[in-house]
Amino acid sequence: MKQGKDIENPESRFSAVLLAAAKLPGVRINRETYLRSALARHCSEDDIRRAIEETPAAAGIPVEVLDKVANDSIRFETGKVSALSAAAGIPGVLALPATVPADLAQYFGHMVRIAQKLAYLYSWPDLFSDDGDDVDDATMGVLTLFFGVMFGTQSANTAVGKVAGMMSKQVAKKLPQKALTQGVIYPIVKKVAAYLGVQMTKQSFAKAVSKAIPLVGAVVSGGLTLATFLPMAKRLKKHLSSLPLAEPSHRVMDGEVVEGEVVEDHGPFATAHADQHGADTTAIKLEEPQP
Repeated sequence: MKQGKDIENPESRFSAVLLAAAKLPGVRINRETYLRSALARHCSEDDIRRAIEETPAAAGIPVEVLDKVANDSIRFETGKVSALSAAAGIPGVLALPATVPADLAQYFGHMVRIAQKLAYLYSWPDLFSDDGDDVDDATMGVLTLFFGVMFGTQSANTAVGKVAGMMSKQVAKKLPQKALTQGVIYPIVKKVAAYLGVQMTKQSFAKAVSKAIPLVGAVVSGGLTLATFLPMAKRLKKHLSSLPLAEPSHRVMDGEVVEGEVVEDHGPFATAHADQHGADTTAIKLEEPQP
């Protein structure tokens, strides 16, 4: 009985899908390879080397250059995920049990990919510490917050800003493990995950409906993916590029890690869309859609 409740829990459901997506082949982005390739046409070799060894901000790369590269990456990932989504919509209603879970997994996988690319451009550290299948709690936490920003949750915006502030203040090369798994930040991660679990279920239903008619379903499915993925990626880009961490002034020092710094969250959660949250009194306040 308890296991059934865990499966039905929106937070657990979202975390399970995110973890599965992060383990898909080709989802993890090699930070060094990506930065070298993405910056090759815009920066000198010395700047690229410093961006890799430290951060693009420490290398003094202008935000305007990073924005251009970010837009290129967003267009690439959007085109790829939309094409795959359209292809998954072709079989029609008889293949729904197979295509809908696969489509959801690749959709989340591309969200993880663009989140990494944008994070590395705007001076976040490597999100995956090794090449193994394991994903540590800090990485799961920061990816959850990034997804929350993509979906427009104000509390995720605030939490991402606080985590970035910790790294900016300490000039650290790694994610603040304790801050993301203890204290005030962790409950925000859990609430964002619960909200995203509800949204994930609604998106899955919408995709299932769009795939019910062959060929027509392909067009609708691909269009639905394009209409959702593109603005979400742009929302994350806008937020990460606005943080002090992205400003060309922060120098990273080897071996420095932020541990255990916890800040108070003075921004209360507000109830948003009661039909999405039911009786949950800790609902997350949504942002107004951003262009």
